Amino acid sequence: MKTGFVGIVGRPNVGKSTLLNAILGEKIAITTEKPQTTRNTIRGIYTHYAENENEEDMQLIFIDTPGIHKPRTKLGEFMTDSAIGTFSEVDAIIFIVDDELSAGPGDKYILDLLTKVDTPKILVINKIDTMDPEKYKRIYDEYDNMGVFEDIIGTAAKTGLNVEDVIKSAASFMEEGPMYFPDDMVTEHPERFIVSEIIREKVLLYLRDEVPHGVAVEIESFKEEKDMAKISAVIYCEKKSHKGMIIGKGGRKLKGIGKSAREEVEALLGMKVYMELWVKVKEHWRDSDIALSNFGYKD
Repeated sequence: MKTGFVGIVGRPNVGKSTLLNAILGEKIAITTEKPQTTRNTIRGIYTHYAENENEEDMQLIFIDTPGIHKPRTKLGEFMTDSAIGTFSEVDAIIFIVDDELSAGPGDKYILDLLTKVDTPKILVINKIDTMDPEKYKRIYDEYDNMGVFEDIIGTAAKTGLNVEDVIKSAASFMEEGPMYFPDDMVTEHPERFIVSEIIREKVLLYLRDEVPHGVAVEIESFKEEKDMAKISAVIYCEKKSHKGMIIGKGGRKLKGIGKSAREEVEALLGMKVYMELWVKVKEHWRDSDIALSNFGYKD
């Protein structure tokens, strides 16, 4: 069996989590149009048994990382450090881009970091369904001429286009090894973590741009009974004005967040869910070592 670890890196909002979900065929990483949605490294476990003699059994552990960016807070430092830390810990790296290098400094910064490691590198040009062929060719040629990448693949992760090619390319750099996880396991994260991320995703989708980065979710209680899960969670924000935005007039926005999160959690757990959400203010938590540790963003 071919086994190994694959890091997925790139700027914020290029489609890293969308690609991971497409590879696994189910959602384990939250996705929104807002940058820096992913805060933790998330491991997705892809296990495939050969269906003919030309294939090999494989188990690839894909590590979705936070978008690499210039940090402005301790949370930002944690996110960027955790992403860069995967470079030397994996057997292959997938670098996702969706634009030309000249579009901004972010891709060049990551590219410079990647040139300093010997790990095999795959370039994935994502969102090709939204760009014209000439632009795709410019991006392809630009990176191909650098001689940094062992493979370059164009994808549309949202629709699943060429995702199988990405899996095959990553597998080509793996070696024979042990099965690290049971074959029915798709992530090592506990259900509590995934539920907290689902709630945070709904908050991001419901709120204005100035609020999301200052939001964290903590599961206070999680009890599964025979046919129902009872979940109580706190949504933390940094300002009293943000608390009002999250709750909304007459509590309507918070009810919408709760209903949307509950429906998705019910599908995840396969049972009815009773969910209570509370909103509390914790000022400047993104620069507090204690708060970051409590929220799972720091060891």
